[in-house]
Amino acid sequence: MKKTVLYDEHIKQSGKMIEFTGYLLPISYTSISEEHELVRSDFGCFDCSHMGEIMISGEDAYKFTDYLVTQNLSGPDLRMSYGFLLNENGGVIDDIMAYKYNDSKFLLVVNASNKEKDYEHIMKLFNQGKYNCNVKDYSDDISLLAIQGPNSSKFIQKDLVEKLDEMKMYDFKYYSILGMKFLISRSGYTGGDGFEVYGKNEDILKLYQHFTKRGMKSCGLGARDTLRFEAALPLYGQELDMDINPLEAGLSFGVDFEKDFYGKEALSKIKEEGLKRRSVGLELLEPGIARHGYKVYSEGKEIGYVTTGYMIPNTKNSYAVALIDRDEYKLDKEVEILVHKRMVKAKIIKKKFMDKKYQK
Repeated sequence: MKKTVLYDEHIKQSGKMIEFTGYLLPISYTSISEEHELVRSDFGCFDCSHMGEIMISGEDAYKFTDYLVTQNLSGPDLRMSYGFLLNENGGVIDDIMAYKYNDSKFLLVVNASNKEKDYEHIMKLFNQGKYNCNVKDYSDDISLLAIQGPNSSKFIQKDLVEKLDEMKMYDFKYYSILGMKFLISRSGYTGGDGFEVYGKNEDILKLYQHFTKRGMKSCGLGARDTLRFEAALPLYGQELDMDINPLEAGLSFGVDFEKDFYGKEALSKIKEEGLKRRSVGLELLEPGIARHGYKVYSEGKEIGYVTTGYMIPNTKNSYAVALIDRDEYKLDKEVEILVHKRMVKAKIIKKKFMDKKYQK
């Protein structure tokens, strides 16, 4: 079992540790509901050092990365883009963030559970082509803090000379804190304002200790999942996988069919033939929580399954995201979810459980 550089800090703060993607990480410190509310009303910090970082640099970095990723990467420097690595069938190998320094340098931030698979896929395509660039996996050398919430900017700003508020959502640049260099992006996985801070392992440890002394509170994976669900953000392995393409997942904004990318031919064919499934929001009308894999029915017929479901912390609202047969979709249509051998009534709603609050 792997440990992040912050493992001892989690133990000191009585973090409740669990295994996640091969790492020991905190599920919570106090409670999921308390940490969820902390991030919505103030700010909190997540240890995301288990994530993967793959650098592509050199003369053909743009040419290669733009072919790898479904999103168009021709935009301005020092901006992030959300996109996908696809297999030959148009299924999702991973959903990623591409950090564009310039046309000669890109950083791909990939999901922890997919690091090895992503790297193998990238190298396979790299070796098939003639690209004058380098690919290097820095996952073991870089750690990551996600500092999220409406007051995150104010907190971090106290250690900076340059103004953070000049950054918009998906901007990134390097900053110096305590004489150490960090890449900071205005981004996150909560649907609200926040920052992701990348640095060398030992520097992130020092920064975390410094921020904790200043009053920063830590949050665990439990709140990270409820926050991303409330914001209707996808989780690989649930809303996306090798058999769920970005279009049926409702994430077509991450795909640019005007350019070439690996998997385009298959995904274009799927689009032309018409999608068979659709990702939808569900509001439970009776007591219950719909968990991943629970089956969804309409008039006694199975029409799909739940990908994620929660009762939103600190509310009595129980929602789910489900992948259902496309022709069964109709807003406000009543369906049923099989929850512990009991049919629970729900209705189809827009996949929007909150208004996202990004810095634009």
